[in-house]
Amino acid sequence: MLRNNSISEILLLIPALLISLTIHELSHGLAAFALGDNTAKRQGRLSLNPIRHIDWIGFIMLLTVGFGWAKPVPVDPRYFKDTKKGMAITALAGPVSNIILACISAFVLYLAGFIVMQGGNIYITSQKFYVTFILKLFVYNCAIAMFNFLPIPPLDGSKILGAFLPNRIYYKYMQYERYGMIIMIVLLYSGFLTPVLSNGVSNLMNAIFKGVEFIIPG
Repeated sequence: MLRNNSISEILLLIPALLISLTIHELSHGLAAFALGDNTAKRQGRLSLNPIRHIDWIGFIMLLTVGFGWAKPVPVDPRYFKDTKKGMAITALAGPVSNIILACISAFVLYLAGFIVMQGGNIYITSQKFYVTFILKLFVYNCAIAMFNFLPIPPLDGSKILGAFLPNRIYYKYMQYERYGMIIMIVLLYSGFLTPVLSNGVSNLMNAIFKGVEFIIPG
């Protein structure tokens, strides 16, 4: 990411990523807390302070190579009445929070007239720094949401999918969590995931803007 951005863009990119990742991890913690697990609260992770959620190695990798991670929120499934359902809801809270942030960003851009939609195409009407920041916030939240929906352990999508699997298959599936990072790196660097993620992010972005256009017709 850094290689193709100017200094001014980097200064906007970093806070946009910090906000997106912080809200994502905080939402996991809040969902788990609502379901009876206070592990994240005990460890000070129910916080808007990004320092509490950032894994700096993962963050630097995200900035430099476009693939990285935040510090996972600790979850103890023993507190959940239904382990699979509790884990799925907790996992779902993260990417859903990013989609909500993306929707808020899109509404701001559209309502303020910073973006115009014509014939299914999106045109940016201003290059001011705050417009660029909101646009980055929109794009990164869409990207983080789609990436985490991938059904590869330990990503959120694996826990969401797990809720629909029989227990025997579910626990075998989760055993691959220790190899998940290796699998993701191989898939990313092989180029296999690139078109999947690109199409997914593009479709999500278009869907959000079409929703905004439908709700607030021009």
